[in-house]
Amino acid sequence: MIRRILLAGLLGLGAAGPAGADPLCDGARPTLSAQLLFGLSRPDGGRVPGAAFDRFLAERITPRFPEGLTVFAGRGQWRGPDGRIVHEAARIVLIVTEPTPEAVAALREIREAYRRRFVQGAVGLVLQRSCALF
Repeated sequence: MIRRILLAGLLGLGAAGPAGADPLCDGARPTLSAQLLFGLSRPDGGRVPGAAFDRFLAERITPRFPEGLTVFAGRGQWRGPDGRIVHEAARIVLIVTEPTPEAVAALREIREAYRRRFVQGAVGLVLQRSCALF
């Protein structure tokens, strides 16, 4: 319950004026911009195959955000437990959606499902208030 209250407050930050008008948006719709950061290396030294990632996208992400999304190929890096910098191929999924607690919950579920399915130590999720015109 406390999480939902904090989330509602976070999503409402920056709204000003009558009916929550956001001067930053200037006619655009207030939205939530989410970036999911998926590593493609596996702890056993293997790699998440492209077909497996595409299946995950089709089964877990697209049904939750059918209005649209963008997938980027990337190259990530992070510091391993031994202090060394580890490089790996990555996929970044950009989703622009309504700023609701349900959307945030769906994004968190996607993150956890990928972590479990592909034995990942972490999956990044970056959330930002945004404005969009489509």
